Amino acid sequence: MTEKIKKYLEEYQNVKLDIAITGESGSGKSTFVNAFRGIDNRDDRAAPTGVVETTMKPEPYPHPIYPNVTIWDLPGVGTTTFSADQYLEHVEFKKYDFFIVVSGDRFSENDVMLAQEIKRMDKKFYFVRSKIDDNLRAEKKSQRNYNEKNTLQQIRGYCLASSQVFLVSSFHLHLYDFSTIQDTMEEELSSLKKYALTLAFPNINQSSISKKKEVFRSQIIYYVILSAAVAVVPIPGLSFCVDLVVLDGLFKSYLIGFGLDVVTLNKLSTISNIPLEDLMAECKCTLSGQEITATLVVKFLTSFERMGMTTAEEDYSMISILGDWIAARRSFVFLKEFLNSLLDGLFDDAINVQKKVGISKEEQ
Repeated sequence: MTEKIKKYLEEYQNVKLDIAITGESGSGKSTFVNAFRGIDNRDDRAAPTGVVETTMKPEPYPHPIYPNVTIWDLPGVGTTTFSADQYLEHVEFKKYDFFIVVSGDRFSENDVMLAQEIKRMDKKFYFVRSKIDDNLRAEKKSQRNYNEKNTLQQIRGYCLASSQVFLVSSFHLHLYDFSTIQDTMEEELSSLKKYALTLAFPNINQSSISKKKEVFRSQIIYYVILSAAVAVVPIPGLSFCVDLVVLDGLFKSYLIGFGLDVVTLNKLSTISNIPLEDLMAECKCTLSGQEITATLVVKFLTSFERMGMTTAEEDYSMISILGDWIAARRSFVFLKEFLNSLLDGLFDDAINVQKKVGISKEEQ
């Protein structure tokens, strides 16, 4: 059983997801690539951006946290001498799970022809209208009776009547339709690729963070078996056995996924101009913002055991009679309860931090 679980978790962690970003030159493709990966345009790992076409061939940009997810920045449509079908062959369309066609204004004939060819080749594609914040600012200046909701509806109407179009701002992902893109993509992916997309997606609102929590929760049973049923060496301070290596890695993955690790919190502090101590004040879970070590894992487990497992003595008195099976069962029950409680706490912290940063962005 444990070997099968390990194999499944390896598949889950390493499943490849390749997303192609295409569109005409100057449409904001590279900025969208960076935003999708949660990276600022000025970051050393960012796709280069500019007012002229900067992408001459398909460029892979692995996700900084989940490298099994790759965002491909394709050459701009209309900047090559290829027709739509030749263009797709040139960029090796077969390797991508789906395409996102980006436009900074109205979708052009090249965009439509490309989408038709992608569809003909039985691949999924999505239209994204980027720079929507710039469009709204321009409309606000030119309209006497400006109404954002009506303006957004008009922009959608100017796009493609036959296809769904997502309106986004790569600098304000929590606004407009970016979250809807996630919902739509996930519906059309296999379960493993869906998990990969969910974890790689930026933490932009409660929905995106909640989905990560559910992915993590769905894996608890497997990690509990690996840690509780396999561990045989007692841990000082604990009344049962656990595998600290398994839990150490799991805790780190939780913090990184929820954006509560030291590196991400420092980055959020810099971007939002909110002092790190103010972000940490939004966190109630002891693990948030901490460097995970074996000592911290044991300390946290011990604290939880003392608070929540007060009826343990009845079971422990039987361990000497029934042996390791009882010990494993106790470990299993405790860890399952503990990890669910931990996820709840980290989820609340992630939501609070996101709200704090979101409010700061709106003020700016």
